[in-house]
Amino acid sequence: MAHPTHDQVTLGLVQSRCGEDPEANMRTALDGVRQVAARGAQIVCLQELFRSQYFCQVEDHRFFDLAEPIPGPSTDRLAALAKELGVVIVASLFEKRAEGLYHNTAAIIDADGSYLGKYRKMHIPDDPQYYEKFYFTPGDLGFRSWDTRFARIGVLVCWDQWYPEAARLTAMSGAQILFYPTAIGWLPAEKAEHGAQQQSAWETIQRSHAIANGVYVCAVNRVGHEGPADAGIEFWGGSFVADPGGRILVKGGTGEEVLTTTCDLGKVDVSRTHWPFLRDRRIDAYGDLTRRYLD
Repeated sequence: MAHPTHDQVTLGLVQSRCGEDPEANMRTALDGVRQVAARGAQIVCLQELFRSQYFCQVEDHRFFDLAEPIPGPSTDRLAALAKELGVVIVASLFEKRAEGLYHNTAAIIDADGSYLGKYRKMHIPDDPQYYEKFYFTPGDLGFRSWDTRFARIGVLVCWDQWYPEAARLTAMSGAQILFYPTAIGWLPAEKAEHGAQQQSAWETIQRSHAIANGVYVCAVNRVGHEGPADAGIEFWGGSFVADPGGRILVKGGTGEEVLTTTCDLGKVDVSRTHWPFLRDRRIDAYGDLTRRYLD
């Protein structure tokens, strides 16, 4: 599968708080794209559902009003900026596909402003304060990647980041970089006991995807506390990029910031030839992966 000829690509990560006004959140995102583009970013990833606070903490029908078609108003604005700046943008949005049918979707916009396509989140969680099954239909577009001006990229979303099958299949479609727009944080009552372990596990599993597939991984998470002061979710930020060896190239803290790092795409080939996991896969023996459990 042919890839763009660039050896180096600079990634931009926009890690921010989200308020109650979607327009203000959009302006924050657009400004973040401008900031990282000014620092040389060529592919920019925004955090999961960046136009709003993380509404899935509760089940409330009024939040369906936040949804929009894709392509639609938000992708139009982002496409204009992508064309102006000559950058690729990965944008996580709440998609209204039809009346009563909604997805958690990432749009991919190329550096000339063209809309390349979308990925619909495949794994939909249902955990305390992550009631996503109320809002989102599981994705039906599969795992794939897109040739952008600067690299061939794959996109997965938040809960997808825990699944090695999702990373593997996306890498097998030719992706050199996996992007994970994210909204994850601590429940205040659990933070003291479990917080450090939870964030470490989140980082470790994604670094493992980079190693196992010989790809770069870029995770972009939101920050700030959303919800009641004594409850809600404290989003931990910690956005990062890992190289095909699992090494962290750049990592954010717990506050608002934009990050950039340059990736050598030649390392994808080097990693895969020195650690030839794809060569040695026993595809003849993996049929049971399509079963729920071996009982």
